[in-house]
Amino acid sequence: MGRQWLHAKREVAGLKKGQLVGKLVKEIMVAAKMGGAEPAGNARLAAAVEKGRKASVTRDVIERAIKKGAGIGDEKLALEHVVFEGYAPHKVPLIVEVLTDNTNRTAPEIRVLFKKAGQLGAPGSNKFLFDHVGLVEAHHVDLKTDIEAAAIEAGAQDVELLSHRANDDIPENAAGARFITQRTDLHMVSQWLSTKGWSVVTSELGYTAKNFPALNEEHRAEVGEFLQTLEDHDDVHRVWAAIK
Repeated sequence: MGRQWLHAKREVAGLKKGQLVGKLVKEIMVAAKMGGAEPAGNARLAAAVEKGRKASVTRDVIERAIKKGAGIGDEKLALEHVVFEGYAPHKVPLIVEVLTDNTNRTAPEIRVLFKKAGQLGAPGSNKFLFDHVGLVEAHHVDLKTDIEAAAIEAGAQDVELLSHRANDDIPENAAGARFITQRTDLHMVSQWLSTKGWSVVTSELGYTAKNFPALNEEHRAEVGEFLQTLEDHDDVHRVWAAIK
């Protein structure tokens, strides 16, 4: 998931609740736009709605976001998806996904954040350092479940163990995993897992780094602080960084 870097430095402050709710509502709208208004047939939407409920987003807000994203009713989704490429301190490549209703406002603000770090990457400068993939994060109540077998049967290309420490949505007493898929297989893998006792908490297209720069603890902390600065921007939806 794009926020794995949060755990490079545990002291980094969490998002304010207002920011978190706003980002979750945007995710619900985008998920509904891309996959339809029915969570049962839209794994990304189902995961986003569940996160919204856990964050105490009201039912009315969730329903309005779904309708707006799916184009049901008078309101229409007017968010533009913009991707920025650049580098965090210590030459850590990253990709920033933005959802905004005003690109003329947001783009300069994001560029300023990069310039403050002195690490602005030119357009198209580092996307080749990442694989564009489908990412499904899920957990199973059976700690002994065969995660690798599940990945093979689901049609995933790879799988990684995922703990509660790495993702708060994974219960401490559950088997957690991140399934990496072909982009076209994302929905299929999510649906298969859902029917086999897995609880899907994230289902989205994202980026995985091909290589990871070597960093000491001090450098990791500096990178984490910069990435948190990006994440704190209201229009930043995901940050994908080459950091474990």
